[in-house]
Amino acid sequence: MKKRRTNSIKGVKPKILVVGSSNTDMIVHVPRIPNPGETVLGGEFSTAAGGKGANQAVAAARAGAAVTLIACVGGDIFGQRAVEGFVEEGIDTQHVAHSSHSPSGVALIFVSAEGQNSIAVAPGANALLSPAHVRRAAEAFRGASALLMQLETPLHTVADAARLAWRQRVPVILNPAPAQNLPDALLRRVWILTPNESEASALSGLTVRDEATAAKAAAKLRQRGASAVIITLGERGAFVADAQNQQLVGGFKVKAVDTTAAGDVFNGALAVALGEGQSLLDAARFANAAAAISVTRRGAQPSAPSRREIERLLKLEAASR
Repeated sequence: MKKRRTNSIKGVKPKILVVGSSNTDMIVHVPRIPNPGETVLGGEFSTAAGGKGANQAVAAARAGAAVTLIACVGGDIFGQRAVEGFVEEGIDTQHVAHSSHSPSGVALIFVSAEGQNSIAVAPGANALLSPAHVRRAAEAFRGASALLMQLETPLHTVADAARLAWRQRVPVILNPAPAQNLPDALLRRVWILTPNESEASALSGLTVRDEATAAKAAAKLRQRGASAVIITLGERGAFVADAQNQQLVGGFKVKAVDTTAAGDVFNGALAVALGEGQSLLDAARFANAAAAISVTRRGAQPSAPSRREIERLLKLEAASR
């Protein structure tokens, strides 16, 4: 196995490469999530920039990284606005492809009064992101602090990007969402796997309910090849498992308004902290703080906090101990 490196230089922004999806979120706030066959009269309707890949890219940029995004959008107004938003965030968009054969991806989101959500995604152009797109961006892999990926784009593209990162000795962080079967060959190229409870349950075959069951699921996923596993547990925090650690990194108590993209914000912030050379436990705490701030706001990308906001919450929490 090749030795992994963080590619971090003190005083220089970590370079985070994101391969993933870009969507436009269409959001309806409802008293509660509808049951099958049920109509629930809602309230406010809004749209926001979303997509797990784009969310993670924006979160990483706001947390302090130099971010390059490899994605595919449609040749429509949604794709145009998405790319304009990336540019405003300082994200390198030279490897964002535009397809004339498919609309941009969209997500239909219900958000309950308690801040929980239910999401359906029409992938659109995200389904066209191919290994060829990734290979054309090979130069972007050189010197990257980490490659961050999710599963809203074709699995063979994710696997190809992981192979290229492995050859370039770039650490791979894979957020396995939405959950699907993953080949062990891919997991062996993953530095950190970051499922939530339901994703960890699906991937491990074990029901994750608490810290003890999270530890068992993480151990099984590490046996399949991932060097480290971080299972996000919502407001409880994140369970971190690698060769040195087996412990829960506690979350932050906040009033949740909308949990959409909390996991994406966690992953983006995690990649930044690790790219800066923070330990796995410290990086998980930094990511927990970012995710906690995000759930106090509505929308996906609009909820991602700035570096200053993350550091402020960490300082307040430390002062309260």
